[in-house]
Amino acid sequence: MKKAMVGDNIVSINGIKGKVEKVGENSVVIEILENFSGKYFENNRTIVSHKNYVVL
Repeated sequence: MKKAMVGDNIVSINGIKGKVEKVGENSVVIEILENFSGKYFENNRTIVSHKNYVVL
């Protein structure tokens, strides 16, 4: 599996599509572009584990 880099677009296994803002050792911080998960996010960012996304 390819690790995302800053600026990449990803989609999580939960159905959240976003743009990577920061890459950590175990996860990435993304700006949410589309949310098909049905979950509510107070701000427009979330953290996704490297195991739970695919780089677009």
